[in-house]
Amino acid sequence: MNWLFTRRMGFFALALACAGMMAFALYLQYYKYLNPCPLCMFQRVFVVGVGVVALLAALHGPGQGRYRYYGMATGVIGLVGLGVAVRHTLLQYFPPADLGSCGAGLMQMFETMNVMEVIIQVMAGGSECAAIDWSLLGLSLPGWSALGFAGLTAVAFALAFRRQR
Repeated sequence: MNWLFTRRMGFFALALACAGMMAFALYLQYYKYLNPCPLCMFQRVFVVGVGVVALLAALHGPGQGRYRYYGMATGVIGLVGLGVAVRHTLLQYFPPADLGSCGAGLMQMFETMNVMEVIIQVMAGGSECAAIDWSLLGLSLPGWSALGFAGLTAVAFALAFRRQR
């Protein structure tokens, strides 16, 4: 029974949680026809980032010291994703008065601008990002995403600083 509480299984659980979050996002996109805005796409990138690092930690199974690095990397990626999700939630619930359109699609932005300009424009948000298309228990999808990132980040840091017996 002790194998259930190892760091390796904890990182595997993080990877499975990220896979579940992405599966739900793809379900909403392809079966409920809710197309993601640029901020949603950024959140997906960070969910995948957390999942990939967690899966690498689970498959690699390094020693005590290296788990700390994997946990810190996973936690930092989760914190950035949490920041994006909180920004998106704030745009939805407290939109600025002069919220313009997001403009071009994300791929077209990357073709015409450098990476920093794309990040600044996407984080500024737009009317597409402020629309609430789906909610559950009064919380929009970015709000649930923020809660998911908070949980992923907390577990990642807990795994990073957990002492093995």
